[in-house]
Amino acid sequence: MSRIDTNKPMHRSIPPRQRGAALMVSLIMLLLMTMIGVTSMQSTTMQEKMAGNIQDINKSFQAAEAALRKGEQFLTAATLPDFNDSGGLYQAAMAGTTPVWEVTGNWSTGNSKIYSGLSDVAKPPQYIIEELPATVDVNSGGLAADEPLTELGVYRVTAMGWGGSDTTVTMVQSTYKR
Repeated sequence: MSRIDTNKPMHRSIPPRQRGAALMVSLIMLLLMTMIGVTSMQSTTMQEKMAGNIQDINKSFQAAEAALRKGEQFLTAATLPDFNDSGGLYQAAMAGTTPVWEVTGNWSTGNSKIYSGLSDVAKPPQYIIEELPATVDVNSGGLAADEPLTELGVYRVTAMGWGGSDTTVTMVQSTYKR
């Protein structure tokens, strides 16, 4: 049996002094990961806002289109009422004056026609119809001097629609002849 010599000094190896480099590297990595996470959250939030705005714009456009089609449908009636500059039925503005559809007061309640077929918009869409000067239909009748050409009524339908908020507004126009 071997005996342990107790007279020999025991040598213990002492590790070199540590300086905390692993801690510093991990803290820097944690900071970088936090910055990446915050940046991606901001990007996601911005994309959500953009998608919501596009949806709101689309909703206002659809509302304006629905009101425009309703105005065109109004013009298909057998007889039309007088265009007396009230109730959404206007004579065209004289040259050099502000067009009827640009006058803010014409879009207030009672001065325009309201389309009430939509419920998920901030305000119901509205439309106004202007009676423009009549035009001659060159495709009607013959070319004989004694045959008069047919006059056509020309109308401008302007519609305004709102989206889910009253700050999203779309205006569309069409010209209609009958």
